[in-house]
Amino acid sequence: MRVVLDTNVLLVSISDRSPYHWVYLGLLQGAYELCVTTDILLEYAEIIERHMGIEASESVEGTLENLPNVILTTSYFRFNLITKDRDDNKFVDCAVAANAHYIVSEDKDFRVLEKIPFPKVEVLSLVEFKMKLLKQGST
Repeated sequence: MRVVLDTNVLLVSISDRSPYHWVYLGLLQGAYELCVTTDILLEYAEIIERHMGIEASESVEGTLENLPNVILTTSYFRFNLITKDRDDNKFVDCAVAANAHYIVSEDKDFRVLEKIPFPKVEVLSLVEFKMKLLKQGST
């Protein structure tokens, strides 16, 4: 399963004390493929550094660069489907370019994608993503 993780989803999953640490562990264990662009990686690094410090940021960045299930994608087209927070479009464009199955996000701004028929991008909440991973593991 190919996914794009919204920055806040990745951020809350890094700490082993987080109830969402299963997201990061799943990535480390190869339970899914993470699609990223250079812009997404830069945002991840910036936000992680702001909230957890430079060491955590560099550690996560190094991990992402070396995991075989992290797919660096180039988005050649900007769809601009999200108008409320245009910065979120980088995740949509990455999902389309990488042919990702889902964007995982708790951000309500992504809900607009439910009403857009093309390109079709499905957004999952953390709970929905966990259910998909569990179902995938049982098949």
